[in-house]
Amino acid sequence: MRRTRMRHEEAIHEPNMTPLIDVCLVLVIILLVSTPMAFQSSIAVQRAAKAGQKAAFTARSERVEITLVSPDVVVVNQSQIPRSSLSGLLKPLLEASATKLVVVRCGDGITHGSFVGVLDEAKACGAAHIAVVGG
Repeated sequence: MRRTRMRHEEAIHEPNMTPLIDVCLVLVIILLVSTPMAFQSSIAVQRAAKAGQKAAFTARSERVEITLVSPDVVVVNQSQIPRSSLSGLLKPLLEASATKLVVVRCGDGITHGSFVGVLDEAKACGAAHIAVVGG
């Protein structure tokens, strides 16, 4: 019986580093682009606890509720007003509020810019805490 050895003349002895380097560079570029965007908005988002949904109704009177119906119409504490007069109504309500809590709801079809504009205006009027409610 004759023994033969197979020769591996064309074997790859080192890994191909090009795809690994390409993926790392893409990740670095994504981080470089997204980091300034994360700090630009200055809107802190926190998840609500389950206990917050079971809060007493008396706490509801201490907060200001804003609902965006359309880009030009806003409902503040169940009173419909034009969007342009939001800060005039919101500033006295927040000065009278002990908690300075603003709850913002957004209707369907509202652009992101309008929504963030209301959040920024509430912060500028003196809101200490802003909660965003979905649904």
